[in-house]
Amino acid sequence: MDRASVVAGLGGWVPPTVVTNHQLAAVLDTDDAWIRSRTGIQERRWVSPGQSTGDLAVEAGRRALSSAGTDTVDAVVLATSTPDRPCPGTAPEVASRLGLGPIPAFDVAAVCTGFVYALATGAGLIALGTADRVLVVGADAFSTLLSPSDRSTRVIFGDGAGAVVLRTGSYSEPGALRGVSLGSDGSRSDLIEVPAGGSRERSTGLPVKTEDTYFTMQGQAVFAEAVRRMAESVRETASRIGWKPSEIDSLVLHQANARILAAVARRLALPRETLLSNIGRLGNTVAASIPLALADGVASGELRPGDRVVLAGFGGGLTWGSLALEWPQLRLAPPEAPTHAGLGAGSDHAEHESSRWPRGCRPPADL
Repeated sequence: MDRASVVAGLGGWVPPTVVTNHQLAAVLDTDDAWIRSRTGIQERRWVSPGQSTGDLAVEAGRRALSSAGTDTVDAVVLATSTPDRPCPGTAPEVASRLGLGPIPAFDVAAVCTGFVYALATGAGLIALGTADRVLVVGADAFSTLLSPSDRSTRVIFGDGAGAVVLRTGSYSEPGALRGVSLGSDGSRSDLIEVPAGGSRERSTGLPVKTEDTYFTMQGQAVFAEAVRRMAESVRETASRIGWKPSEIDSLVLHQANARILAAVARRLALPRETLLSNIGRLGNTVAASIPLALADGVASGELRPGDRVVLAGFGGGLTWGSLALEWPQLRLAPPEAPTHAGLGAGSDHAEHESSRWPRGCRPPADL
């Protein structure tokens, strides 16, 4: 039976608190030029005290539901590595706050690949006939995991949420998810981690080292793995559905680092104009980065109906994955329910630049 999963709605939200490079330079051993040259980031959004991943997910989910023209779904899948609490998962509360009733709702933890994994999971629910519509959300408040003194991580990450509504449809129609490719390598799980807080550390009964409660990353090794794995995954996904990499109109990668994005495009022999990116304004928003980039692309007009689009992510685990679709005709929620992914409440779309390497956010010329 032809039970494809079709993208029917899209929304995103980031908290209104802007943190600029200059603000970070005032408290860290860094400066604006250092941050831009190594990451392509100018500013990011961080949650306010008491604000959580669930709050971000609810706002993005509400906008995606409005975009899809529905107030009901049959399941919620939330990709996050910063749940509101270690137990229980955050998705059931998100579903409840959205008024979706006693539907199945659960979290997926695949760090920066989380949204791709969650999309594949939602598509599986539809393929099995368990659901006809699924709300898939990627949300993280990663600023809550960062060491106040670690410039290598604190300058990179931002907070936010993005969401899509999947509906049952046909593989022949625009918006149908196709060619999904997923992978992992747990032998390198130490490259991206928060050492403390889980059962391994708790079972020791030893005092927790403060530094072990913060996010850590082995940058050079992660860079190499991210470029290789995302490029390979994009090729595999394109091959499965008969596309050549050169036929991709928009490549929407996890917004990890401007250098990584440029290196993946170069490895695939794709022009930079193919890359959809908002990392300059939002930083690395972890599981939220792909749907936020999509929402920015629709709002700016850079992402057009009929475009051949490939989404690809890489993150802790290690995990990676990609999928393809022909972009459908979508409407974002109306102005009274702001949807633009790069904006906080009350902001104006016109204040923001194109999502394809905004002015001042391009990677250095030597990339």
